[in-house]
Amino acid sequence: MEFVTGVTQRDEWSIAELAGAPEHSRGKIRGAVHNIRDMGEISFLILRRYDGLVQCVCEESNSGVSLRTLKEGATVEAEGVSHREARAPGGTELCLTGLRILSEPVEPMPLPISKWKMHTSLEALLNNRPISLRNLRERAKFRIQETITRSFRDFLYSQNFTEIHTPKIGARGAEGGANIFKLDYFHHPAVLAQSPQFYKQMMVGVFDRVFETGPVFRAEKHNTKRHLNEYTSLDFEMGYIDSFTEIMEMETGFLRYMTEELKKRCEKELKMLEVDLPDVEKIPCVPFTEAKELVRQTYGRPIRSPYDLEPEEEELIGKYFKDACGADFVFVTHYPSKKRPFYAMDDPADPKYTLSFDLLFRGLEVTTGGQRIHDYPTLSRKLKDRGMSEEGMDQYLSAFKHGMPPHGGLGIGLERLTMQLIGEDNVRETTLFPRDMNRLEP
Repeated sequence: MEFVTGVTQRDEWSIAELAGAPEHSRGKIRGAVHNIRDMGEISFLILRRYDGLVQCVCEESNSGVSLRTLKEGATVEAEGVSHREARAPGGTELCLTGLRILSEPVEPMPLPISKWKMHTSLEALLNNRPISLRNLRERAKFRIQETITRSFRDFLYSQNFTEIHTPKIGARGAEGGANIFKLDYFHHPAVLAQSPQFYKQMMVGVFDRVFETGPVFRAEKHNTKRHLNEYTSLDFEMGYIDSFTEIMEMETGFLRYMTEELKKRCEKELKMLEVDLPDVEKIPCVPFTEAKELVRQTYGRPIRSPYDLEPEEEELIGKYFKDACGADFVFVTHYPSKKRPFYAMDDPADPKYTLSFDLLFRGLEVTTGGQRIHDYPTLSRKLKDRGMSEEGMDQYLSAFKHGMPPHGGLGIGLERLTMQLIGEDNVRETTLFPRDMNRLEP
């Protein structure tokens, strides 16, 4: 009888181990053929791995290894001797003594993924997504995105949050409106979740502080560079707050932590994409009405929508605070109650506005959050004032009937945050497999 006792350490190098190996050490390394450069007597085989590129040197006359039939995209196990070479990626190359082919492609690459820039259309990149992501620059975007998500988790763990996982199929949406995907659920009407909002609030009564990273679905008929119909939301909800400003403070703490983690974990990717990390030491806050008036006075743009910010206004608010105080982020607070969900807490000083905010990053909204109503009588009254029924919200409302602490939270659009951070102008560029009005594949 055999037993599995854990992870077996494989007899192969990582790129860091190759770089740290003594000169002329023997070892193996595995990867995919990224490029082959035939220089006559000597050929260079570039392997692509999760941790970067490896340069292998092949002298066919001495090593007995031939690269003549090897194709781009093949996966191989290379065996050889380490050699210091300043021009090689990582400063060390592998002089081949053996090569074992693990798999071979049956078609040529549809895109020039070994090029530094592929110079092709976004449509072509998305149509060939499993292949285009093998390009180093394309892959780098999602290394950065992974670090953003990791930072969100790690920071909130350090602040005593509990990670939760909420259902994405429900009986009704958390925010109402028509932007809901409807589906048949065993002959019962159901919807895809617009957000985990109701579940986050209910779980504040259990764990005090909760967070989730997961997909949300919006059936919005938008075909813009900033909208998706499925995106990843970084959500948290925190209880026992004294003010909605504590939520903004928590997000600022996360952004500061994220920036430091990006510096540590993504140095190569940041350099590759020429990313200018934002300054997050302090973030200015401006009330909604004041922000709109600043745009009107400074840039002469008339106020057309009194209850929400238009995309051009977001851009101009970002420009104003960048010029005025060098800020990449700005919190816009106290949004009109008319444009916020029923659970948003109204400002006691002026109930026409809410204790809520958006965070703009370089002129684009990436976060919506605020304080929630935590007592049942107020919540019930607001539902009635809006002409809404409590039917179908029994489980949600029961949490408030049995006591809830003052609480609030937010949701961050991961793809938008990544897009603004790395300087892309289309959110599909920072989505692994985008879902919009026209795209269901790959």
